[in-house]
Amino acid sequence: MARSLPQIMTGMMFRKEMAENEGMLFVFGRAHRASFYMRNTLIPLSCAYIDPEGTILEIHDMKPLDESAIEASVDNILYVLEMKQGWFERNKVATGSVVRTESGSLPETFFKKRR
Repeated sequence: MARSLPQIMTGMMFRKEMAENEGMLFVFGRAHRASFYMRNTLIPLSCAYIDPEGTILEIHDMKPLDESAIEASVDNILYVLEMKQGWFERNKVATGSVVRTESGSLPETFFKKRR
């Protein structure tokens, strides 16, 4: 189901708690130079900037309520995964890791042709 711009912009805002393995995956319509910030976000998060093939290119820690944008260093970001701060390190997920779902790769999951 497609999300509206206000839903995408709200993201993890206003949440007061989050389970260890909960997160939010943002799927964009085209690759771009992603930029995320923590307006009205109370939980410390880490975000992974992911390329169109599902490879994590960058991981950034973000501070609660910090509205300073964290811009990707490349313009090839199609997905951003937000998790509790430190989750990537605790789970040994690093840059170069490929993200998959139960349905397959990220491109297969979100962009396979519908019949």
